[in-house]
Amino acid sequence: MDIFKFKSIQTNIAAAIACLILLTAVLLGVMSYQLSASSVRETAQDYTAELIRQVNANIQTYITSMENISQLALNNEDVRAFVAADSSAAEIRESKVSDYFQSIIVSRKDIASINVFGYNGRFVSDRKDAELNPNISLQEQEWYVNAQKAAGRIVVSSSHVQPVFKDEYGWVVSLSRELWSQDQKRALGVLLVDLNFSVINDTLNNIDLSKRGYVFIVDSAGNIVYHPQQQLVYSNLKSERIDEVLKQGSGSFELKEGGQRRIYTVQDTGFGWKIVGVSYTAELIANEREMQLSFVAAGIFCLLVGLLLAYFISRNLSKPIKQLQEHMKKVEKGTFDIRVPIENPKEIASLARSFNLMVVRIEELMNQVVQEQEFKRKSELSALQSQINPHFLYNTLDSIIWMAEGKKSEEVVLMTSALAKLFRASISRGQELVSIRTEIEHVANYLTIQKMRYTDKLDFRIDVEPGIMQYRTLKVLLQPLLENAIYHGIKNKVGTGEIIVSGGESEGSIWFRVSDNGVGMDGDTLRTILEPRKSDHESKGVGIVNVHERIQLYFGKEYGLFYESRPGEGTTVLVKIAVIDASAGKGGQAQ
Repeated sequence: MDIFKFKSIQTNIAAAIACLILLTAVLLGVMSYQLSASSVRETAQDYTAELIRQVNANIQTYITSMENISQLALNNEDVRAFVAADSSAAEIRESKVSDYFQSIIVSRKDIASINVFGYNGRFVSDRKDAELNPNISLQEQEWYVNAQKAAGRIVVSSSHVQPVFKDEYGWVVSLSRELWSQDQKRALGVLLVDLNFSVINDTLNNIDLSKRGYVFIVDSAGNIVYHPQQQLVYSNLKSERIDEVLKQGSGSFELKEGGQRRIYTVQDTGFGWKIVGVSYTAELIANEREMQLSFVAAGIFCLLVGLLLAYFISRNLSKPIKQLQEHMKKVEKGTFDIRVPIENPKEIASLARSFNLMVVRIEELMNQVVQEQEFKRKSELSALQSQINPHFLYNTLDSIIWMAEGKKSEEVVLMTSALAKLFRASISRGQELVSIRTEIEHVANYLTIQKMRYTDKLDFRIDVEPGIMQYRTLKVLLQPLLENAIYHGIKNKVGTGEIIVSGGESEGSIWFRVSDNGVGMDGDTLRTILEPRKSDHESKGVGIVNVHERIQLYFGKEYGLFYESRPGEGTTVLVKIAVIDASAGKGGQAQ
């Protein structure tokens, strides 16, 4: 199937070159844009990952500081003694421990409080006036329970409201661990270090991840430690892909939500938290619109240049081809004395040389075909005529023999005289064409002979318009049709048969109609009546196929025989020939 169906070869070539250039420009543009966008995206992702690593380092600093504080508390003898001492020394120990805690956090604004809760019911804090909240149970607090479960290991909680102290509800991150005796055989209590959540909040708020990007933190259980829209998350007005974050180690993954693509950059802290940076793909490529416009502009420019190149190239290529086309049109109109100039590019010159040789050869072949067809026509006419004469002679002599055997000498003389007239008419001094009057006389003589042969079996009538008698026709044209009507139609009929021969002129043609009321033909025979046959009795003599071929060979394919027949009702054959005036002889032409 042709892709380009323009009438002009120049337009087809121009369109092909333009499409090729356009396709190349589009492919290069798309590839360049994709590579540029990918490079920008990777750079932005690397930048985001680096920011997250810095955030992780800062948070690690705070957490490490809290761990160090907890380790100092664990190693302090006063702390251990306080949660393990008897009641007489408890007050002295409590004062020392409180002073020790105050000395630790005096220079640490990030630490909200340091507290120890002994299993013996004692409590000490960096604040001497601290009063526990009577409305809560310490043993039910998550940081307390997790510390007991960890059995001395550090536990860092999610961000939460700390309700331990009366009338205080600070937002903190808690580090808790269980205190053990020096011999590590008995648990003494729980150490609690609270980190001001504002420290983490201030650290993460300063992170710039474009207009809509942000950072959030989750713990190992999937709880939100920090989120810039934490209230929306808690009220289910905003959701995060926490499950995918927990499955992901340090690295990145991309998700599509609501027609927007987001890149999650995850950093594992090592103590259960995951710091996640969320970036929007559309914002990572800040100049995406400008990049698209620049590539489109470059593509349009390439297309315009391509169209100009396509026009000039196609015009130069198609010019000699159009010249060759014009010469071909002249050859189509019958002009063969032309030659295409051989002064074009190598391929076109070769084509022009082949065309010139072809024109010469066509002219020679046409002359040869004309001569051969004329020779063939004359040969076939001669052969057909030689077939008709012996066939007719055979049947006529057969009739004469039949009458001689019946002692009908007068009829024999009459039939022999009629036979002589028939041969004189058929010979016609070697002429192929005879007057219709002569042909009708020939028909009358033939039917007279046959009527004498079939006495009570045959009757005939001739009704030909006088106005066509001066025209000419092929000699011995109707006799084979009459013979066929007698032998195949009337001979097998019960009773007397009748043949009607009529003729006239209609629509510029001469027509004859031979009708009989014989046995007729079935549909299969009628359809194949004019097809050449090889094995039936007609192949031994003159058949109607030969008559049909003679007519078409002389007058053309629109003329010939046309049959109508029904079984039991007879047969009618219409003979159609061209009008030939009286002056035309052998080889005369139709009017």
